[in-house]
Formats: sequence, structure tokens, C-alpha cells
Amino acid sequence: MGVEKLVVIGQGYVGLPLAMRAVEAGFDVVGLDLDESRVKQLAAGESFVEDISAARLSRALSTGRYHLTTEYADAAGFDFCVITVPTPLRDGTPDLSYIEQAGVAVGPYVRSGCTVILESTTYPGTTEELLRGRLESASGLQSPGDFHLGYSPERIDPGNPTWRLENTPKVVSGVDAAALARVDGFYRRIVERTVPVDSTRVAELTKLIENTFRQVNIALINELAVLSHELGIDVWQAIDAAATKPFGFMSFRPGPGVGGHCLPIDPCYLSWQVKRTLGRQFRFVELANDVNHEMPEHVVQRIMAGLNRRSRPVNKSRLLLLGLAYKKNTGDMRDSPAIDIARRLQLLGAEVRAVEPYAEPHHVPDGVAIVDLTERELRAADAVVVVTDHDGLDYGLVARTAGYIFDARNRCHGDNVERL
Repeated sequence: MGVEKLVVIGQGYVGLPLAMRAVEAGFDVVGLDLDESRVKQLAAGESFVEDISAARLSRALSTGRYHLTTEYADAAGFDFCVITVPTPLRDGTPDLSYIEQAGVAVGPYVRSGCTVILESTTYPGTTEELLRGRLESASGLQSPGDFHLGYSPERIDPGNPTWRLENTPKVVSGVDAAALARVDGFYRRIVERTVPVDSTRVAELTKLIENTFRQVNIALINELAVLSHELGIDVWQAIDAAATKPFGFMSFRPGPGVGGHCLPIDPCYLSWQVKRTLGRQFRFVELANDVNHEMPEHVVQRIMAGLNRRSRPVNKSRLLLLGLAYKKNTGDMRDSPAIDIARRLQLLGAEVRAVEPYAEPHHVPDGVAIVDLTERELRAADAVVVVTDHDGLDYGLVARTAGYIFDARNRCHGDNVERL
């Protein structure tokens, strides 16, 4: 058997790591993305994903087995196709248009015996009820029977140096036993361990359970942080103490809100489907969404109160935010609570600056100046706000130099620090 051809639709935070690993596993990989600027950047050996170094990208390009394109015609003759396109919410409703478009566009290149796998997060039933129909209509073939179709939820954790694509167990599924075997065989060449499940709906639900669990527990601890502050109790110390229990407890930390493509969105998919299908509310999810959605406003109110105690109105104040990304050690600003906080402070008349070493300039909010973390910037700020706690920042310098610090991540200590 010759080198098998893999098409990865989407070269973002999910698709690019998969493409790199597949090249290393010996596949001939077509990285397909409709963003021309992204394709040009990657073709030049410039990675915008922190977990993929420029050196690793250059090695993949040098093999001659990583081909970047914006044209679906380059998918012709594929053995495997993995779809990793976004699935955002639009006014509270899942937007599956990117999945539909990908299915229609790649459908003409589906051939007998090939395998198509969806990785995009979505509600249970999408693979078989939506994607399959688009592929069958465009190809004239059927699954099961002519081609294989499966679902495997992505588990990429940007910025995590311990758990990477290759050593994170991969849930796999297919529309029938033959499809499951093909999907499982593919990922066994990519990752160390696969976890087969009985159906695509089970695999789709698995992803939603994982992120709903996190969303609900983060909301619990965020609300507890708000109430503990009003009660005059150090919630951070209490969490650390609770974490010493070796069973029955998992440590979650408060923060200024949730961001990225998963937590603000994925639980809503499950809530939406429950309401649409069963006519009932998923109350835990809806309550958790409300709590986490309100955290940026809570942070702004705490900053305003801290400035007022120092006889400084927020209007005309100079504020320095540490971090704009939704997650530390990454530059991903999708739905970041830091962006929400910055905009709210700007609307109140504050001059907002930010230290964000991973920032892509075109994602920085208008009017927010990106600056280096220097003693001069710290002394000039009326308030320094720790929003995203990138490990590379000098929090000792911050604590020693800034006059007033509001710390939403528990990285600074001292009389000049107020914590979430």
C-alpha cells in the first residue's frame, strides 16, 4: 500500500496539530483552509498556534507531504478526511453552516472506501442526521455501504505542555462496525490510545459532557468566590485546603469568566437540544452560563470600588490589564472575558493598556495599547488587573511596583493586592 492521503479541513487550533501529527505518522496531508492569509502564513513556515513551533511546521513542510490549499479540488483522491471547522452560536442557536458547507464542498471527492470523520463540537445526531446527507447528496454514494463516516471529538488543550494530541486518549465512533474500525485504525496511527464507543451520538455527547462538567464547576466556584468576598473569607485558601482531600474533590479555581470556543458554547448545544427535542430546560447549564457570563461585570465593579477607595474615578484612569487571551500561555482571544472587561472599562472612560505577549495584533480590541511589562508602565497605572496569568510574566515585579492590583488569578500578594 502506498502513502495514504489525508485531508484536514480547517487549519486552526484543532486542525493544525492534527495535520502535523499525521505528517509525522507518514500520511500525505492536505491542510485545507478558506482563510488565504492563514494558508500563506503557514506555507511560509510561520505558526500562529503556540503548541506548534515554527521548527515543527518547517519540518512538516520540508517532507513534501504537507500541502496547504484553499481549494477543495485538492482533496481529490483522499483516503481520509477530517473536518475541524468552527461551530459557533448565533443568538443562542447552534450555527452548523460551516459543517454543512464543508460536507457539500468535499462531497464530490468522496469515493468508494474512503473515510470522513467529523471532529467539530456539536449536538448529538449531527454526524448522521446532517453531515451524512450532505456527503451522500454531493457524492451519489451512501454510508454505510459505499464510504465510511465517523465522529471523534477533539480534545485539544492549547498551552498544555503535558497533555498533547498524541498522548490524550481519543474517543472514536462510526455509523457502523466497519466505519468504527476504519476510524479507530486511523487514530491509532496518530495517538497512543483510542476509546471506541457504540455510536456517533454517544461520541458527540461525550464532548458535551466534558465541557458541561467544567462549565458547571467553574460557575460554582465563581459564585462561591463572589459570596466569600462579601463574607470576608479567603476563598483561595479554602480551595487549597479542600484540595488536600485525596478523594471526592476536584479543584477548580475562580476567574474573570470563561472563554474560548468550548466552555461558553458547548454546554449551550446540549441545553439547546434538550429544549428543542424534549421541551425541557437544562437548568444546571443555564444557571452556570448566567453565573460565568456575569463575571466580567463583577470584575469591573470590583475595580471601580477599589479605585473609589483610593479617591480615583474610573473615568480618565489608566488601567493596565495583564493578559487578553482566554487561557494562559496562549494567544487565543475567542470570547475572552479579558476582552469584555477591557471594553466595559473603556465605556466607563478608562484608558486601557494591556500586556499580552502572545497577542496577534489584528485580534486586539480597538483603543487598547499593547505594551511591555515594565516598571514604568506599572508605576503609571492607576490599577493593574491580572486577568490572564501567563506564566512568563514577572508577578514579583508587579507586586513590588504597582500601587493597586486587582488579581483575578491569585498570582500576586501584598497589601496593595485585592483578589477575586
